[in-house]
Amino acid sequence: MEAKEKLFWSIALPGFGQLLNGKYIKGIVFISLEFLINVQAHFNEVIISSFHGDVNHAINQADFQWLMFYPCLYFFAMWDAFKDAGGGKEPYSYLPFAFSAYFVTLGTIYSPKLSLFGVLLGPIWLPMLSVIPGIFVGLLLKRLMTKKLNNKD
Repeated sequence: MEAKEKLFWSIALPGFGQLLNGKYIKGIVFISLEFLINVQAHFNEVIISSFHGDVNHAINQADFQWLMFYPCLYFFAMWDAFKDAGGGKEPYSYLPFAFSAYFVTLGTIYSPKLSLFGVLLGPIWLPMLSVIPGIFVGLLLKRLMTKKLNNKD
């Protein structure tokens, strides 16, 4: 099974990639944390309200104190599954994951107030869109740092 396949299973549910990698305790811990945060943040209710277009209701349902833990858990679980499966061997390959977690956390923080083009996106859509600059910044920094590392040699 390829590293990318484990990454995609971890995207589906944090901990699945670890289970496929044979890291059962780590997988169970990630799945348990995902469920704990999901329930405490009312995440599924927030997702349903957001998909129905009721962003204000989604904002009111969300427990942001819990919801802010989710991006770091989510992206770390993806990175961990990918790395344990043999991916990410090049230097600084963790940066797109780390910066995605950072930008999604910022998107979560600003989601109740920040509108794009006059549209309040809320705690699902703004954080999801925040993945794009997170990956971009992470890849850019990875490239710059790798180039600097290669110039030292």
